[in-house]
Amino acid sequence: MSEKHAFLSDGWITAVEKVVAEQGAGTAGPHGSMMMNLVVTDTPFGEDKQFHMGSADGNAVMGGGHREGADLTMTTDYTTAKEVFISGNQQAGMQAFMAGKVKVQGDMTKLMAAQAGGGPAGGDGMQAAIKDLTE
Repeated sequence: MSEKHAFLSDGWITAVEKVVAEQGAGTAGPHGSMMMNLVVTDTPFGEDKQFHMGSADGNAVMGGGHREGADLTMTTDYTTAKEVFISGNQQAGMQAFMAGKVKVQGDMTKLMAAQAGGGPAGGDGMQAAIKDLTE
């Protein structure tokens, strides 16, 4: 069993980067390249957290900080981010978007294509590994 970390803590980001490096090759899914920067507000860390996720060159990508030239930037609160990215609750994400808790700047068509393409890059195995290391 892997060590668990608080969602978006520095330890969590390091552990996720390792999982993605180990399991992300060739797992980008059918939606091609799409890079999304995220800003998560109202974190328990006393500051907003930034990370990125998506796919590039057929590989899943996820890590700390923002990526230059990302297709879009999404801003949401910590609770919504954890519910969507860790619990996989896409309905919570849609409800938060409709309530104005999720803001998107950039190419919405890429986001919609990625969602229609079957979910996150990396597939179920990588998603399960990330969930397993999250408190």
